[in-house]
Amino acid sequence: MTHPNENLAREGYAAFGGSDLAKLNDMFADDIVWHVGGRSSRSGDYRGKGAVFAFFAKSMEVSGGTFRITPRVILADDEHVVALVTVSGSRKGKAIQDNGVQVLRVADGKVLEAWYHPADAYAVDEFWS
Repeated sequence: MTHPNENLAREGYAAFGGSDLAKLNDMFADDIVWHVGGRSSRSGDYRGKGAVFAFFAKSMEVSGGTFRITPRVILADDEHVVALVTVSGSRKGKAIQDNGVQVLRVADGKVLEAWYHPADAYAVDEFWS
């Protein structure tokens, strides 16, 4: 039997991959904070659903719709989800395929906060530059 937060994460990755923003809207807390590390134009803290969805839209726009997050392993407990993921995409003749870790903080079936930790932060920064 899988933990409910594992199921939540799997549904979220499927919704992101299918551009199902209505599903993501239901899964995200109104005051969600999405942390994007690094020094690229995409780096920063995105606060609230509107800012997070704008971040997603811009990421898809600048990657020509190629940006993907593919979960490989998902571990969950009552407060957190840790997912080993592959981030991929292409833009401006560049390609990225980074195996990283995404951490979600959850409560009451909602994602409250998210962090992505890339394996190669320099490559991710270069991709978005």
